[in-house]
Amino acid sequence: MTLPADHPPIQPPRIGVLLVNLGTPDAPTPQAVRRYLKQFLWDRRVVEIPRAVWWPILNLIILNTRPRKSAHAYTQVWGPDGSPLAAITKAQAAALQARMGDGVMVRWAMRYGNPALGAELQALKDAGCERILIAPLYPQYSGATTASAMDALAAQLGTMRWQPALRTLPPYYDDPAHIEALRADTARQLAALDFVPEVLLLSFHGMPERTLHLGDPYHCQCRKTARRLAEALAGEFPELRIEVSFQSRFGRAKWLEPATDAVLAAEARAGTRRLAIAAPGFSADCLETREELAIRGREQFTEAGGTHYAALDCLNTSDAGMAMLEALVRRELAGWMG
Repeated sequence: MTLPADHPPIQPPRIGVLLVNLGTPDAPTPQAVRRYLKQFLWDRRVVEIPRAVWWPILNLIILNTRPRKSAHAYTQVWGPDGSPLAAITKAQAAALQARMGDGVMVRWAMRYGNPALGAELQALKDAGCERILIAPLYPQYSGATTASAMDALAAQLGTMRWQPALRTLPPYYDDPAHIEALRADTARQLAALDFVPEVLLLSFHGMPERTLHLGDPYHCQCRKTARRLAEALAGEFPELRIEVSFQSRFGRAKWLEPATDAVLAAEARAGTRRLAIAAPGFSADCLETREELAIRGREQFTEAGGTHYAALDCLNTSDAGMAMLEALVRRELAGWMG
């Protein structure tokens, strides 16, 4: 059948994969950080406080004080390709594209900031992707991360007349492929250190404690990731003591404990001199790992008496990390790919 001359172009059907991470400002400036924080902290999934109470706190206090401080932190980790999170997520998408081949189109997006999730979903559809896998790069599920990404996805779908068929990557906190990737990459980095750590501290991003009591599985999934990783490393590092903590406390509410900064200081004061820290809840290095753990964490540990400190990289685009991501994506695309 011949199409009419004025018929709009039709793209051949394709399969799409959209990697999704949290977000980052467009520049390490107070203005850019303020825009980013306003979007991030106004999300009801992130801050579960009545809007009438939260609006003056956010707009009159936080957005007038925090952007400058956060911008300074970003300047310490910003690279030629932008923030670490954006640069690494972009590289992960490119590496996954090379592994998947021409039969799949891989793009990446941020829940907050750019490239925006909705725009990238539309770009995949415009390119002919009628079946799309949404892959939130959060190993552990939280309403403030995974669910928020799904909210943004639903908002974009609400604007689309012709919607694609969708699948979503489930949390992979205890997936054997994830645990093996963490084991292999952590072991590789530990073996490359110029000192032998007494303690490996596994630091996860914190959440208000009330989220646990409201039924969010995040805390339990973090603990299970840590337990499975500790078991996997025990054979190679039998003398290594592994501890768990939660970082990035914010505000006055009670957060998940123990807090990373408190644990670092307590370990040093108790006599631990050699410590390595890893962040198995992050799929890519970001401000929270490159600045909070690598820079401020070192200061906290050494000022309390520690002598040797190393912040390990996240999986990023390591061979182990990309092999895991490819395995998870191929599994979720089963039945769609030939």
